[in-house]
Amino acid sequence: MGVGGTHPEPDAAPQERPAFYVYVLACADGTLYTGYTNDVEQRARTHNAGKGAKYTRSRTPVEVVAQARFATKHEAMSAEFRFKHLSRRAKDRLLARARTEGFAAVLAELQAGTNADADAAVEDGGHPGGKA
Repeated sequence: MGVGGTHPEPDAAPQERPAFYVYVLACADGTLYTGYTNDVEQRARTHNAGKGAKYTRSRTPVEVVAQARFATKHEAMSAEFRFKHLSRRAKDRLLARARTEGFAAVLAELQAGTNADADAAVEDGGHPGGKA
């Protein structure tokens, strides 16, 4: 630290800001699971070891099919909430688009309310569990 402990030394390496992720898992039974974490690879290993969410314990192996990075936990949890409230049909459409456009871009559209797939969630009878 510099004088007064408020500034790093000039040659000190800048600290990386923490990242938060929304991830989607494809479960062995064909269902999807959505969550948030700060380490997607470790979280997937935890799910596959049967020590993750109760929902995935009996549905292993699971595979990460999409992930998006956010600067804050709040942003990640908000995106997770929006995605979970879509119908399965709308989720599948978004995941298909995410393969070419990127999951973060698709989620950003969902947040902005400019996504036709989000509107379809209402028509498809989207459910709050997010585990369709």
